[in-house]
Amino acid sequence: MKIAHLILAHNHPDQLERLVRRLNHEDADVYIHLDLKTDIAAYSRIASLPGTSFVPERVNVKWGEYSVIQATLNGMQHILNSNVNYSHINLLSGNDYPLKPASVIQQFFFANAGKSYMWYDRIFPDWPDGQLRMKGYYLGDYGFPGRYQVAKLLTKLLPDRRMPAGMVAFGRAQWLTITPEAAAYTLNFIKTHPRIKTFLMQTWCVDEVFFQTILCNSPLLNTIVNDNKRYVRLDPDCIPVTFTMANAQELATAQKFYARKFNLETDKMVFDFMDKLT
Repeated sequence: MKIAHLILAHNHPDQLERLVRRLNHEDADVYIHLDLKTDIAAYSRIASLPGTSFVPERVNVKWGEYSVIQATLNGMQHILNSNVNYSHINLLSGNDYPLKPASVIQQFFFANAGKSYMWYDRIFPDWPDGQLRMKGYYLGDYGFPGRYQVAKLLTKLLPDRRMPAGMVAFGRAQWLTITPEAAAYTLNFIKTHPRIKTFLMQTWCVDEVFFQTILCNSPLLNTIVNDNKRYVRLDPDCIPVTFTMANAQELATAQKFYARKFNLETDKMVFDFMDKLT
């Protein structure tokens, strides 16, 4: 049994290489989706690392849009097509970093091979910001000029949107660790439910609601643990804080497997510190 790490990356090749090396283990493979806008040549040395490869179906990713989901789905499909016996697919950002050694994290997931880990709440009534996303119209992925203005007008003039097929909306955080069964279910669901795909494509920051909404409405609900094993601290504008050595104590006591976000150019010492955590 192995674990598959799927990293969504678009910059900082040195930091990405350090993340991949930290994840490296004989029972792990690393798959990287590199944004189509990014020149892959600067990342070629990373592909030579053990158990590491790039997802061939690359997407031009735009923040907050469905392209983030498409990149993730392409990566998951590529992993499933490998036919390797993975316990989990672990979705990471290139700005994430482990708080525990790979062996410790993998031992936990191997012992819980039938469980998926994500953070979720019911959007109605528990997440007001998510409610605005689900009720309003967003047309970013459609690409035509003036689409943002049109979306604002639609949101103002039309009734609030409602989830198709009586589905209940769930969401919270994009980053998660799910079973291959959950990934396969999601891929098949979105292919066979075009109305729901259209609804989600018209949802701002859909990456924070997509997997939760599909999986929490699925027969796999009882396999989902409401904990994504990530440590994130948000500033007053709900933007993730970039951790430095000033945060060393809270990182050491976070009781999570991964934290985000980090910047190697801002503080290299915090990476050295985390490498020593057990």
